[in-house]
Amino acid sequence: VKVFNIEGMMCLHCTGRVEQILKSIDGVTNVTMSLENGTATVECTTDVSGIAIDLITQAGYKVISVE
Repeated sequence: VKVFNIEGMMCLHCTGRVEQILKSIDGVTNVTMSLENGTATVECTTDVSGIAIDLITQAGYKVISVE
C-alpha cells in the first residue's frame, strides 16, 4: 500500500481524475481518495510509485510525498 500526498486537488472532479489515472496503471488493485486529506491510498501488486508520480504530475497536480 502506498499513500500519495497530492497538492492541487480542489474538488471531487480533481480526486475523480486522479483516481481514474491511478486505476489505469497495471498492478493497481484499489484506490481510495481523500479530498480532505489530499491523499490517494493505492493498493498495488507491484511498486507503481514512479509511473503514478509521472501521470499525476502530467495531469497538473504535485505529489508532495509517498509513504
